[in-house]
Amino acid sequence: MTHRFRARTVAAIGALALLAACGGSGNRGTTDGYVSGDGSITRVDPADRKDAPVLEGEDLEGKPLSTADFAGKTIVVNLWGPWCPPCRAEAPALDEVAEQYADKGVQFVGVLTKTRDPATAIAFNRRKGITYPSFKDQGGQLDLGFNDSLPSIAIPTTWIIDSKGRVAARILDKVSASTLADLIDDVQKSTA
Repeated sequence: MTHRFRARTVAAIGALALLAACGGSGNRGTTDGYVSGDGSITRVDPADRKDAPVLEGEDLEGKPLSTADFAGKTIVVNLWGPWCPPCRAEAPALDEVAEQYADKGVQFVGVLTKTRDPATAIAFNRRKGITYPSFKDQGGQLDLGFNDSLPSIAIPTTWIIDSKGRVAARILDKVSASTLADLIDDVQKSTA
């Protein structure tokens, strides 16, 4: 075997390994430009919870938005995009629970990601009847704030921040209304 042939073979094997790693496996893989979640739910004991990032920016219509405005409430943060099939599938569940918990000290907020034109997201929210605000996050900077606690590794990702401002739970992939409601109840009970 020549040295040049060996070098090409090693490079080809390396490239194949890299491509295989990028493709995902099992329930987690890439589909239509996003990395799907595995449906896992991570709950954090109150003593182990880390401070949530304060998310600041503009809503879909360009108005200032900050999670600091919801201090003292349980905050549900959903990373989403109207182009993402699981995001579209879970939208009715998120809206249902947001309405159900509006008078129970819970604030929902979306983080719109990888969407250049917020008009698409505005139209999507109107069609689905979603009234809670969403941040515009074209560059993906807001979800990076969760890297010190429970980072996002999929779209959609939903975080629950307790009333003391700490990350209490994370769901990777779409969530049902009953599961989300149960998680919110658990977080509120464990924080009281």
